[in-house]
Amino acid sequence: MTGRPPGDERAKRRLALIGGSLGNLVEWYDWFVYATFAIYFADSFFPGENPTTQLMNTAGIFAVGFLMRPVGGWVLGRAADRHGRKSALTLTVAMMSVAALLIAVAPTYGQAGYAGALVLLLARLLQGMSIGGEYAASATYLTEASARGRRGLGSSMQYVSMTCGQLLGLGILITMQHTLSTSQLASWGWRIPFVLGALFAVVVFWLRRRLQETEAFTEESSGGSHDDSTRGSLKALWQHRRQAGLVMALTLGGTVAYYTYTTYLTKYLIGSAGMAKTTATLVSFTSLTVFAVLQPFAGALSDRIGRRPLLITFAVGCTVGTYPLMMALRSATSYWSALGLSLVALVIVTGYTSINAAVKAELFPTRVRALGVALPYAIANALFGGTAEYVALWFKDAGQETMFFWYVSGCALISLVTYVLMPDTRDAALSRAEAAADSAAGGERAAGAAVEAAR
Repeated sequence: MTGRPPGDERAKRRLALIGGSLGNLVEWYDWFVYATFAIYFADSFFPGENPTTQLMNTAGIFAVGFLMRPVGGWVLGRAADRHGRKSALTLTVAMMSVAALLIAVAPTYGQAGYAGALVLLLARLLQGMSIGGEYAASATYLTEASARGRRGLGSSMQYVSMTCGQLLGLGILITMQHTLSTSQLASWGWRIPFVLGALFAVVVFWLRRRLQETEAFTEESSGGSHDDSTRGSLKALWQHRRQAGLVMALTLGGTVAYYTYTTYLTKYLIGSAGMAKTTATLVSFTSLTVFAVLQPFAGALSDRIGRRPLLITFAVGCTVGTYPLMMALRSATSYWSALGLSLVALVIVTGYTSINAAVKAELFPTRVRALGVALPYAIANALFGGTAEYVALWFKDAGQETMFFWYVSGCALISLVTYVLMPDTRDAALSRAEAAADSAAGGERAAGAAVEAAR
């Protein structure tokens, strides 16, 4: 920080946020495009007459990818804490490129039997490992690269870029729906977005190699105040097990709600509300566009009033609002009614998505921050986020679809209790320099109070 003009510092932070966000966009595009195009390629890999069963099979492979997220969170979170955020971000996008290419060339059931499904499974496992490290590395990088009083705003770019990744996939789907026939999409058109994803990832790999490391990590790695062998280790994380538990609990409700109203929404509108595929896709695209725009505003608001008010608002809204919203969506008959209800749901979810990256990063010290965010978050996602769509389809197949709505509300209620009991993290110091500034400011306040008392 010292010796740099303020303008240069702002430009550096802006470049870091743009670079980190663009990479995150491509990572999540590759991750979500699987779910987006599953309605077209499900029967290519799983033969049968029941479309719900076919979607359950593809959703099962989608969920299996989440099982690798804790592994990726541990391996790549450790790498980010030991070797830097930049190196971990570069590695994750390289893995994602390979996985997208594997899906693009996977043989269908008619060509190679279930070998194609096996390729899908291997690709999703690789994607799961990549995204398990990506979330933590990008959350840590975006938070550390932001000015202290603007971390909520800076970290909100994570879900802006995540959502833009989904929008990119949906935009490609909408374009293809209007240029290709349904049979063309189902036979070969679904492969195009995965080829594009592999190419996008190569470009981002080049971009991320040119990012600068965060000052918090540079300070930690050169400070020599800790044993380097324990940095980013499970032993170091165990010393912060309470914070790790908080990450799991505060993630639970948010991740289930997020996947319910994003990746599952299109299938729900098609399978339960009876909407045309093109209409349901357009509803998702429009609502997600508004959702992405909302993230920075909510993040900036948290910088002014704190993180807990937004988290509590989300959890209350999701706990009491999920059942009526999902029931109303099931009865939606037009684009506008479905869009309005979807926007209400996503406004509620914004209370979590806009700031969760900052909250998690602010709970841990620099030496274990990436791993502390990665591993408990990935475990919570593997257990609840990745299975949300499968659980929804399972209840639907069993004729008890409304039970899923109560499941989502119950998860949000658990997180609500966590938000009420946990401290607000807005003013946390992320580096020794910030801690020293707090100490100096505290000394000045104490001295001023002593002078006032002496008078």
